[in-house]
Amino acid sequence: MKQSLRIISWNVNGIRAMVGKGFYDMMKKLDADIICIQETKADEKVVRDVAANLEGYKFLASSAVKKGYSGTAVFTRPEPVKHYIKTGKEEHDQEGRMITVEYDKFYLVNLYVPNSGQDLKRLDYRREWDLHMQQYIKGLIKDKPVILTGDLNVAHEPVDLARPKENYNKSAGYTQVEIDGFKNYLEAGFTDVYRERYPDKIQYTFWNQRFRARERNVGWRIDYFLVSREIADKVKDTNILDDIMGSDHCPVSLEIAL
Repeated sequence: MKQSLRIISWNVNGIRAMVGKGFYDMMKKLDADIICIQETKADEKVVRDVAANLEGYKFLASSAVKKGYSGTAVFTRPEPVKHYIKTGKEEHDQEGRMITVEYDKFYLVNLYVPNSGQDLKRLDYRREWDLHMQQYIKGLIKDKPVILTGDLNVAHEPVDLARPKENYNKSAGYTQVEIDGFKNYLEAGFTDVYRERYPDKIQYTFWNQRFRARERNVGWRIDYFLVSREIADKVKDTNILDDIMGSDHCPVSLEIAL
């Protein structure tokens, strides 16, 4: 494995649609060692077809039972030791929201965290999902350092969304339940590497597709790289690639020396 790894994470809001928007050219230009995708909205066969046109990558996929919904994928150049798509609780493994990839020196966890939904109808489920996933990841971190990435569907601090007062405890992604769930990761030994590096920078990763939100930059930072504290000092760079279009999210990147 190379001494330095470049990892890209992106909620593509449908991988088939993204292929038609220049996905291969974007990935070639970004030249990542590992690409983590959320919301593939596709089964394993579709992800395999996409991987066939990404030269040099092995593909891993986790699909929802419900067709055309949710789903995660990882395209990796470094050879993994193993990978896992089950968290140990069947209720939480029906939507293809997690892939854990074990490498020699670390675990990579790619997550697409459930949205709490309109009128917060799914907030109780979200709380349960967060608690279960945190226990799962605490088990991993006892064995090896962990890089956690993906669409975590929460803005952690007021600086992470354009309208914090209007959205607090009213909108999915900015309730105290979800904020506390995120804080649990930090208390478990993770570092939000972007916010540590840029404590006051206002930059978003998601924009509602309505109301010209991206054009007006009325957005949310809900896509992250969280890194085990023991390897946080190995992070060389991290960025929000908000000039890349094609989805209602933009990619985020991490370069780490491992």
